[in-house]
This record gives sequence, C-alpha cells and structure tokens, in this order.
Amino acid sequence: MSKDLKELEGKIGYKFDDFTLFTKAMIHSSYANEKHLPKYECNERLEFLGDAVLELVSSEFLFHNNPKLPEGELTKTRASMVCEPALAFCARDLDLGEYLLLGKGEDATGGRKRESVTSDAMEALIGAIYLDGGFNAKEFIHRFILKDLENKKLFFDSKTILQEIVQANFKEVISYHLIGEEGPDHNKIFRVAVHIGEEEYGVGEGRTKKAAEQEAAYISILKLHEKNIK
Repeated sequence: MSKDLKELEGKIGYKFDDFTLFTKAMIHSSYANEKHLPKYECNERLEFLGDAVLELVSSEFLFHNNPKLPEGELTKTRASMVCEPALAFCARDLDLGEYLLLGKGEDATGGRKRESVTSDAMEALIGAIYLDGGFNAKEFIHRFILKDLENKKLFFDSKTILQEIVQANFKEVISYHLIGEEGPDHNKIFRVAVHIGEEEYGVGEGRTKKAAEQEAAYISILKLHEKNIK
C-alpha cells in the first residue's frame, strides 16, 4: 500500500496545480498492467522528459561551478551525478518508494527499494514538476539532487576512499565480512561488516553484497573522520 501523495507534496515543498501529473509520476508500469491501464498512463513518458530536464539543469550547474573544467570532465562528472545509484540515493532521502503505485508482484518482490524503480520515479517526478510549473523543476533538482554532492561522492566512492585512508594511516588491511542475510531469494537483505585489521568499524545493509559493502565503508569513513583520520 502506497503512502498519501499529499504527504510527499509537503516533503518536496511544491504544490501541484495539476495533481493528475503528480499521480502519474508515481504509477509504475506493473501497476498500469495490473489495472489494465493504457501503457501511456504509467510514469515512463514523464521519466523520459525528466531525464532531459535533469541533464540540462545539472549541466548548467557544473558549467557555472567548474569554470575551468574541460568538456570531457564535465560529461564524466555529470554522468556520475545523475546515474541510477545516485538518483536512487536521492529518492531514498524522500522515501519515494513508499509513495509509488506498484503491481502486487512488483511490491511483493521489493520494488519499493529497487534502485531502477526509484531512480526512474525520481526522473518522472522531475518531469511532472516541469510540466506543471516549468523551471520550479530546477529548484527541486538543486534542493534534492545537486545539494551535498561532496557527501554523495563520499558514499558512491566509499570503498575506494576508505582504501586510500587506510593505506595512508594504518598498517593493517581492510576486509569485508558477510555477517548476515535475511529474506527470501527474490528480496534478500545482506549485512556486511568492515574490519581494519581485527577491529570492526562499520556495518552496512543492502539488497546486494556490493551495496552492503558500500554502506559499511561509508559508515567506516564517517567514524574515521570523527577521529580526524582522513
């Protein structure tokens, strides 16, 4: 069961004139199929539009904030900022998955937390805001996607960054240990602990071992930063 969209409207700080656009942005194709709705009633067309708006706004942001960066580096940076894991990370901040209209099968197999589903919904939401309020979409993108990029980079590159910190400050090596898994095969959650030498530093959870390792590394970096180890 999805949450009330009025609640999400309050979270994003944007009030829709055309609420049907907002609803459509939350309709996954599995829900449209299950309810025998036409294909165009799901959020895929809005996702297409939102992707283009996001690319334009993020390009402008990088252009102004990196006046000496060459085109190739700008393109590479933009790709990392608006990739599926990055958008899913932003969607998680809004708890976006909980507001989606999903088919029963998609819902039962963990669709609300699936990165491909939530990242697509994030783009569809951008598309809906753009159609409803023009470049209010720009404000939304700046607030929920382009803010705190340094911390997001820390999250996405956490394993590499942790490796560099440990090599510079420790004699011991990093190891990742699977300490638990729960749920059925189609909807598993993995728990992984990071050790530096014998000492445990961070524990992460994720739908894949790789995602759990990434979160565990990120938590470890934050703990090391608290000790002024960078």
